Amino acid sequence: MPLRIDVGTRPGPDRSRGVTAAAAAARRGELLVFPTESMYAVAADPFSPRGIRALRDVKGRGSALPVPVLVGAIRTVDGLATGIAADGRALIEAAWPGPLTLIVRAQPTLAWDLGGTSGTISVRMPLHPVALDVLAATGPLAATGAQRSGSVAPRSCAETEEHLGDAVSVYLDGGPAPAELPSTVVDLTGPVPTLLREGGFPADVLREVCPDLVGPDLRDSDEG
Repeated sequence: MPLRIDVGTRPGPDRSRGVTAAAAAARRGELLVFPTESMYAVAADPFSPRGIRALRDVKGRGSALPVPVLVGAIRTVDGLATGIAADGRALIEAAWPGPLTLIVRAQPTLAWDLGGTSGTISVRMPLHPVALDVLAATGPLAATGAQRSGSVAPRSCAETEEHLGDAVSVYLDGGPAPAELPSTVVDLTGPVPTLLREGGFPADVLREVCPDLVGPDLRDSDEG
């Protein structure tokens, strides 16, 4: 039976117990669920083949589809990514923790298989105290929306349990996810940062920090 712990919205004994249980599950190659600012995420140790297999199985997605990574500290990204230019650094400093996902080139020495063949990863630092506490205890986690592929991402722990059931070892219930918009997605692997999806951070806000940011709207206007 899964362990479900109400970790609340403030630090306390239940939060500590939940984070400890979640970290132990990750070390065993099992799945854990916790809230982020916009949804509940199901996660596994990215360096655990067993954990990644379990994550793919519960999501119903093949090995070719890449799995995003969550980090708990800005400095962690340098161990995962390479070639982040000044524009990318500016976005990280301004928007993390927060709803901004960055596609970056992965360090070639990483001993994991998160899918995809382009040598890139999607990485984000979530703005939620429970998520940050878990990531501080575990290090980076492979994480994605806690629902079966094709379903709407759940915004409560109860919804998540309906989707995933006994496939998850530890559920951390931190109340409803506070934000409704998904993260904004920016690709840093090309010659200039490119907006792929607008979400929690509007494009005009990001362009104040990164004036060279382009997106489909700008490319279309440039082509007349």
